[in-house]
Amino acid sequence: MIYLKAFLFAGVICSIGQIILDNTKLTPGHVTTIFVVVGAFLDVFSIYDKFVLWAGGGAMVPITSFGHLLIHGAMDYATDYGLMGLCMGMFNLTASGITAAIVFSFLLSLFFKPKD
Repeated sequence: MIYLKAFLFAGVICSIGQIILDNTKLTPGHVTTIFVVVGAFLDVFSIYDKFVLWAGGGAMVPITSFGHLLIHGAMDYATDYGLMGLCMGMFNLTASGITAAIVFSFLLSLFFKPKD
């Protein structure tokens, strides 16, 4: 059942993104930014945590999860370190994903050549 919930949640997120792209003049960059901000906004009110409990990995894979993790880490550190904790904790939970993306992008760029 958890696989079905994960599939449904991630599918709804992708469907919303596709509908936005098809019916507006927004670019994929705009839609990605909107989803990050929505994920952050939902985490401020602890709504996204309920999605994570319900959908599991299906809520942790889409780009909305990146906004959720940014705010979640910032709020955790803010309770311990105050205003400076906002800056310290923002990339704490996302550091491994960002680092992996940079390292794998570099390694793949060594093997593949871009097309003109």
